[in-house]
Amino acid sequence: MRALLLCLIGLTAASLSPALAQMKLSPKSTPGASETRYFTSIDGLMDGNADVILKETRQGKTVTAAVLDVCYPTEKGSERKDRFVANLTVNGQNLTGATQSLGDKLPVTVKLTRKPTGDSFEFKGQIGIGQTMTEVSSSDNSDLSEQEFKDNQSTEDSIAAAPKDFTEVSPEAVAVRVKLEAALDFLKSLKGQPVEVSLSSLTVSCDALRAGEQTITISVDPDRAAALIAKAKSLPGVVAAGWTAGVVDMERAIRFAAAEWRDGDKLNRDKLASSIAAVIARTMSAKLASSQWDENTGKLKLTLKRPSQVYPALELTDTIEVEALVSSDRPGASDRLMLWVGSPSITTADEAAGAKLNLADSAGMDEEGEQTDDNGSVDALAKELKGQRWSADKSAWK
Repeated sequence: MRALLLCLIGLTAASLSPALAQMKLSPKSTPGASETRYFTSIDGLMDGNADVILKETRQGKTVTAAVLDVCYPTEKGSERKDRFVANLTVNGQNLTGATQSLGDKLPVTVKLTRKPTGDSFEFKGQIGIGQTMTEVSSSDNSDLSEQEFKDNQSTEDSIAAAPKDFTEVSPEAVAVRVKLEAALDFLKSLKGQPVEVSLSSLTVSCDALRAGEQTITISVDPDRAAALIAKAKSLPGVVAAGWTAGVVDMERAIRFAAAEWRDGDKLNRDKLASSIAAVIARTMSAKLASSQWDENTGKLKLTLKRPSQVYPALELTDTIEVEALVSSDRPGASDRLMLWVGSPSITTADEAAGAKLNLADSAGMDEEGEQTDDNGSVDALAKELKGQRWSADKSAWK
C-alpha cells in the first residue's frame, strides 16, 4: 500500500512538472520578445522644423532594425516639404543608411550614434541631404509604444459624403481627398470654375506626404455643392469627397420655412437680400449702401453706413460689412432654409467733404468685441423670418 502511494505521488509530480516549468519560463520570455518602439522627435534637424519618426524593432533592449522617416522644408522658411525614408543598418550603437529624398531625388546619408541615458536616449551624428550636412546632437529623447504612437497620430480630415443636415458641416464647404500624384490634374480641372480653393489646402503637409493623399478644401455656392461633389468623385485619384466644416457657426444660424422665399425650385435672392438687409439696417441704425451675391461661394455681402458716435462733431462715418449665407437646411430636397449671418465688421473713416482726417484703428483687430456688437441682429432676423435658433445645449433647433 505504501509503495502504491509513493508511485501515485511520483506520477502526479511528473505530470505537473512541465506546467510548472512552463510557468517559470514564461516571465523570462517576455523581456526578450520582439517589439516596435518609436521616437517622434530628434532636436536640431533643419533648425527644429523637421518632422521625424524613428521606428525601431527591438529584441529585449537590442535594436535589430530601424527606419528613419524625416519630412522637412525644402528651403528655410519654405512651405514646400520633401521627405526621405531610410532603412538603417544597426551595428551596436551605430545607425547608418543611405537613400534619396522622395520629391527632389537628392542623395541622403545618415550616420547616427544612439546611446541610452537612464530612461531616455541620446542621438549624435550627421544627416546629409544633397550638399547640406546637418549635425545632430539630441538628448533626453523618450520612446513610445506602437499603441502610444498610433494614439498620437492626427486624425483624418472630416469629410461627410452624405450628411443628414448642415448642423455639423457647412453647406458651402466641400473637401476632396485626392492622391498626391493626381492632385495637380484635379486642381487644374477647377480652373475657370465658379469656386474658391483654400490657399492653405494647397500646402502638402508631412501627414499628407506620409499618407500619399492631400485634402483640398473648396467654397462653392450651396446650390452647386452636390454637383461638384458628384463630379469630383468621378475623377481619377479622388479617394473621398463631401461636405466639411466651413463658415457656418450654428450660434448665428436660423432655420425657417422655404415656401415664401422660393420661385419654383430656386431661391428668390432679391427678396431675401432685401429682407435681411432691412433687418440689419434697423438693428444697426444704418443705411444699406450695397448688396451683392458672390457667384463663386453664394455668400451675400451687405455694406451699410451710419454716422459714427466716436466723436459726433467730426461727422465721421462707420462702414459696416456683414456676410450671410442661405441654403437648404440639408442636402437634397427640403421645405426649410437655413440662414447664417456673420459677425459685423466695422471700420470708421472721415468721408465728409473737404480735407480728410486720416484715422488708424488700433482696436480694429478686437474680433471678440465685434462678435457681440450686432445689436441683436440674429434674434431680429429669426423673428422676421418666423424661424428657429439653434440650441447648443440640446443640439437641436429650438
